[in-house]
Amino acid sequence: MPGRLTIGLYNSYDPRRFGEAHRRALVRAAPLALAFDANLAAFGFPFDELAAHGGRTAENRSRGAVRGASRGEDAPQRVRNEKRGQGEPVELRTPVEIAEYVAATTSVAGAKTAPEGDISHFVRLAREGRFAVFELPKKGFPPQLGALVLTTEHARGPKAMTPLAVAQALAHGRSQLLLFGLGPHGTPPEVREAAAGELDVTGKGIGLETATAMGAVVAAIAAHAATLT
Repeated sequence: MPGRLTIGLYNSYDPRRFGEAHRRALVRAAPLALAFDANLAAFGFPFDELAAHGGRTAENRSRGAVRGASRGEDAPQRVRNEKRGQGEPVELRTPVEIAEYVAATTSVAGAKTAPEGDISHFVRLAREGRFAVFELPKKGFPPQLGALVLTTEHARGPKAMTPLAVAQALAHGRSQLLLFGLGPHGTPPEVREAAAGELDVTGKGIGLETATAMGAVVAAIAAHAATLT
């Protein structure tokens, strides 16, 4: 039986504030996971913070504060308005609840609906049990997700891998966790140290924007995997 490929999204943004970048990364990764038979895992996403603020992202809350200030309201009035605009806390306790809420509130084109029963790709993935949520790892990544492969343009030394090598590992029944660091700082050094492999999909040390990198890496592995079956 072949191993399972998991797309891992590592939150390198502010760990206490859920932003639009988190939402967009999720809804862009989900169709890739469905298209290429992979799972999706989010590491360190502050879903509790999003739920506590009524599902409003940090950017939305900031815009509300700026609008109040531009109307010349005093500070106490702005605080009252922000609290009213914050909304009641929402339930985001399970992967399915998270997917349903995030998919319904995103502005990413095509993310809200999909042909399969008029639900989003993200919601379908979660309902199939293929979306998981984890805290930032302190003592290693979940072993059930397989060997950790860090996607980076700085792949080097004995850990350097190719998409073909990942596909071969999958073909031999070894699950692989492809980790993508979100944000300008990528993943911390300890994550690189923990990785079993490092993958530069370009082979030229050329950095790619996260969504572009996800598509290129997953598609390249799938193309090689197709030749091994």
